[in-house]
Amino acid sequence: MWKIGITGSIATGKTTLLEAFGKAGVPTFSADAAVADLYAGPAVGPVEALFPGTTRNGRVDRTELSRRLAAEPAGFTRLEALIHPMVRERIARFLAECAARGSAIAAVEVPLLFESGHDYGFDAIAVTFVDEAIQAERIMARPGMNVEKCRALLARQLPQADKTARATYLFDSARPRHEIEAEVAALVAAIRAQEGTA
Repeated sequence: MWKIGITGSIATGKTTLLEAFGKAGVPTFSADAAVADLYAGPAVGPVEALFPGTTRNGRVDRTELSRRLAAEPAGFTRLEALIHPMVRERIARFLAECAARGSAIAAVEVPLLFESGHDYGFDAIAVTFVDEAIQAERIMARPGMNVEKCRALLARQLPQADKTARATYLFDSARPRHEIEAEVAALVAAIRAQEGTA
């Protein structure tokens, strides 16, 4: 089974690319979606223990957690030490299930793939990128965003150039969605032919 990791900097189209793989018939997994699920279940107690007052009604209050982390950036390391292993376990389970079903390809979106330093055993890495002016515009359009938050988010990520240099496949998300979907469909067809499952 060909395991593809999808990554890229914030606001560079990772979700669009993951959806394009799904539209091409590839099983997909989103680390962001996994975190959202964990914040509504298994991670609630541990997060509250680390950052008292950041949970409400049985869920992690992401707005309050973000505020706390902005005031105490060192807390990111503790939070990641808690959450990342949980996400990795879910990714490993997803990939094992795909292999057991005989899938030719599986795609997993991991926003901080390179930053985490963890080897997920991917066979290839698809990296999204976009012009920095477009990226900044997209970030600032997000609810509750300001220049300070934008700078803090970008400071925690490798520059786009570093990520694109490590890519197996590159996707410029400034293009229309249908072009990205067509490119992914062609890539998926080529991989399936290579894997003998066309």
